[in-house]
Amino acid sequence: MNENIKSLEEKVAYLERHVTEQDKVMLELADELAALRRELRRWRDRSAAAGPASPLEESGGPVDERPPHY
Repeated sequence: MNENIKSLEEKVAYLERHVTEQDKVMLELADELAALRRELRRWRDRSAAAGPASPLEESGGPVDERPPHY
């Protein structure tokens, strides 16, 4: 009986450590995601402020065409 309790305690300790490690990784990923969202928002703001790069891109002109050598 004592061995069973010891085995269960070891498993619980392992699982607690595993959950703690997962929580740490999840917090790191959440921070990274927030940073990436901020960066994406800055890029979108810059792009919107700059306007279209050229009128041809907006109309679907030569930018979408394949070069003649294809």
